Amino acid sequence: MKSHRLDAAAEADVINAHDYYLDHADADVADGFLESLDDAITHICRNPGTGSLRYAIPDAQEPLRFWALGRFPYSVFYIERETLIEIIRLLHQASDIPVHLD
Repeated sequence: MKSHRLDAAAEADVINAHDYYLDHADADVADGFLESLDDAITHICRNPGTGSLRYAIPDAQEPLRFWALGRFPYSVFYIERETLIEIIRLLHQASDIPVHLD
C-alpha cells in the first residue's frame, strides 16, 4: 500500500467541506464525511489504478485520476507518483471541476 500526501489545496478543500457539514448538518454527519474520505483514500492507496481517468490530460506521464466518496457528493483527485499518492483536490461533484483543476 502506498502512502499519501494532501496538497495545500486538497487540505483546504477537506476543511471547507467538513466545516460545511458542521454548519449545515451536525457533528455526526461531519464525522461521517471524514470517515468516508478516509475509506476513499485507503482504497486509492491500495488500488491506485482504479480511479477514473475522465479528467486526465492525454499522454500525461502521470495521469490525473479521481475516486468518488461513497455517500457524499465529493471526489478525490489524485496522481499516482512512484512512491506515494499525491491528492491534489477534493471537489464537490456538482462544481465546475475542470476550472478547479487548472
